Amino acid sequence: MIIAMNHITLAVTDIERSFDFYHNVLGLTPLVKWDKGAYFLIGGTVNGFWFCLNLDAKHVPTDGYTHYAFSVDQKDFEQFAERITRSEVRIFKDNTSPGDSLYFLDPDGHRLEIHVGSWRSRIDAKKSNLGNWKNVEWFV
Repeated sequence: MIIAMNHITLAVTDIERSFDFYHNVLGLTPLVKWDKGAYFLIGGTVNGFWFCLNLDAKHVPTDGYTHYAFSVDQKDFEQFAERITRSEVRIFKDNTSPGDSLYFLDPDGHRLEIHVGSWRSRIDAKKSNLGNWKNVEWFV
């Protein structure tokens, strides 16, 4: 039985550029960096999430809505969003969902998001306003 998400690995074309972005712009905690990759920790050492970059010179960004969202506290959202936009990232989508979010691209075109909220707050918001959701079946 799956008990948690273990890690995410993203293909990148330049380890130094991506390491700089994820460490200095997004503030992830580096664990190790080598010529073909890097590991970061998101969150604390007890319940932290392992995040990996892997060199792949053939990586090409794909179209679609797949993206990776990072949690931020409401009190930090505006300042952090400004820090990200100052880094001259490309915004790929305006936020239209409950909770503050900023949708942006990393240096290799991976779709990322910083988001305020949790799965509980999203479910609560959707239960009070389904918007364009149809044929909804709730499990919580």
